[in-house]
Amino acid sequence: MLSERRLQVLRAIVQDYVGTEEPVGSKALTERHNLGVSPATVRNDMAALEDEGYIAQPHTSAGRIPTDKGYRLFVDKLAEVKPLTAPERRAIQNFLDGAVDLDDVVARTVRLLAQLTRQVAVVQYPSLTRSTVRHVELLSMAPARVMLVLITDTGRVEQRMIDCPAPFGETSLADLRARLNSRVAGRRFTDVPQLVQDLPEGFEAEDRGTVQTVLSTLLETLVERTEERLMIGGTANLTRFGHDFPLTIRPVLEALEEQVVLLKLLGEAKDPGMTVRIGHENAHEGLNSTSVVSVGYGSGGEAVAKLGVVGPTRMDYPGTMGAVRAVARYVGQILAES
Repeated sequence: MLSERRLQVLRAIVQDYVGTEEPVGSKALTERHNLGVSPATVRNDMAALEDEGYIAQPHTSAGRIPTDKGYRLFVDKLAEVKPLTAPERRAIQNFLDGAVDLDDVVARTVRLLAQLTRQVAVVQYPSLTRSTVRHVELLSMAPARVMLVLITDTGRVEQRMIDCPAPFGETSLADLRARLNSRVAGRRFTDVPQLVQDLPEGFEAEDRGTVQTVLSTLLETLVERTEERLMIGGTANLTRFGHDFPLTIRPVLEALEEQVVLLKLLGEAKDPGMTVRIGHENAHEGLNSTSVVSVGYGSGGEAVAKLGVVGPTRMDYPGTMGAVRAVARYVGQILAES
């Protein structure tokens, strides 16, 4: 266990290095921070932190920089999430309130996160598997053609055209719509197959084929892997951090192009808490020089997807964590109200 004073020294090193981009020396630390001890004592503390792998000496510089292990301790023990200012919170709310539909909410969230953190923002679309049905609409397009519109509690809208085996009248369609919604509205997607399996039996024999076709299309819509959709923005922000990536920025950009990598990075949506992965904690080699801050978002206290940012390990962790958390909260509110 590190002593309280050495923790303070580590905190000061992280704050200075993040703020100045320069390796930090003992003299600068004692001048900038009220550590209450001499530069010689600070030098001893820094030597101990280096021995334990929390800081390192880059090339021949006199100063030290935090390692992944040092940042990890800073995030776990020393960093307090920095709340946003009132004007920042108002700006977020006004910007997100202007969204017209779910795609717009996701697009605005990505832009907002990238601007607030000046890093790469990644937002996962709400997962269908954790959603509930708000309403199913059935519209007659022709005597044997129906449009199915599925609306979820997160504001997501899925549309499908259905070619029916026989003509289906307006009265029958209205009847099917009413019975279907009475069973599935407000229910989780995972419960729907069970809830509708005996529905065709309540219809006339000549209509059962069409009812079955409509139900099959509905069930296919529920299980499609549309939750794997992501939106990413602010990639150009990484170019500001050129010197933070040891060799080149290219492996980072290539990793960010792989959707599967990004989904793994954000982590499971069912784990809604704040996650910070630092440097080599990221399994993908191209992202060993980055940190990922992510959190779940959703309505009614349940996470339906994740959002987060990717940036260099030399990151303002308290500020980034505060921004990610605040944006997730506002997006959740919008989904709840939509």
